[in-house]
Amino acid sequence: MGLLTGRLVAEFGLRSSGDLFHDMFSTKPHHISNISPQHIQGCALHEGEFGVPGSVIIWNYAIDGKANVAKEIVEAIDVENKSITFSVIEGDLTKEYKTFKLTIDIVPKGEIDVVKWTIDYEKLHESVPEPIKILEVAIHVTKDIEAHHLKA
Repeated sequence: MGLLTGRLVAEFGLRSSGDLFHDMFSTKPHHISNISPQHIQGCALHEGEFGVPGSVIIWNYAIDGKANVAKEIVEAIDVENKSITFSVIEGDLTKEYKTFKLTIDIVPKGEIDVVKWTIDYEKLHESVPEPIKILEVAIHVTKDIEAHHLKA
């Protein structure tokens, strides 16, 4: 019997400011669909307010061209340490995962900031794949946000 729980981590060095990246996900996630429309089609506030833990956000995103929806609660925002954590509470991911938590950290490494994406999950059953496709979307969105910030 295989493990049902897991963790995926990806790190991406930024040439732009980690502060801008953290601010985008913590207080302006609704702007991401304008910056990365091929991956994020929408981000709407369902409950609370952007930038406040406990708020609920609905994401419309695409994986391999297929439309998906995730309703997430903002578990934590740490401005000082530039960290934000979301937990999926409804949507397509809940069809395959019992728990799905996404944490975005900005980690200073020498002269640059690094975006660290961490996905902690528990699959509903062994045949569910690891959420590598979600991590790939996160990396694409990171690149799109960085390109946007470098143009500004």
